[in-house]
Amino acid sequence: MFAHGDRLTRRDLETISDERRRYELVDGTLLVSPSPRPLHQRVVARLLAALTPVCPADCEVLPAPVDVVLDEFTVMIPDVVVGRRETFTERALVGVPVLAVEVVSPSSRYIDRHLKPARLAAAGCPYYWVIEPGEPTLSCYRLDGGEYVLDGEATGEETVRLEVPYRLDLRPADLVSTY
Repeated sequence: MFAHGDRLTRRDLETISDERRRYELVDGTLLVSPSPRPLHQRVVARLLAALTPVCPADCEVLPAPVDVVLDEFTVMIPDVVVGRRETFTERALVGVPVLAVEVVSPSSRYIDRHLKPARLAAAGCPYYWVIEPGEPTLSCYRLDGGEYVLDGEATGEETVRLEVPYRLDLRPADLVSTY
């Protein structure tokens, strides 16, 4: 489909019609992820339920798949994204999100812990959260001087209390619970 060694663009990404996998671009390199497992989606659903009521009117909370276009060569799909309403188009969030959240899967650990936060920090995304459902752990980072610093973290039944980007208390155990 694409010539070997070519740096791919946002337009190239839009030509892919396979909806069984997640396709992202980081600096022109194609990343392909399998569809998520039920535990992963449970965490996403619980997080959406927690974030939506505290999200201000000028922002919107959406689950994947929503393209986040940082530039012509970098299009990412966070598991949960919060963006300002004016940055959403009919196809994507174009620009920097307010918050990007990744739920770590075995196949995405390096990408979620290193590659995505590096690109989001470089673009100026103020908040980045990582959820490890197996432990479960929630790590909340904020941008400080171009790098993410840990703003709050909790494991299992512990509660992380946040003031920014929203006043919110979260327990990782609640995000994975089957009730």
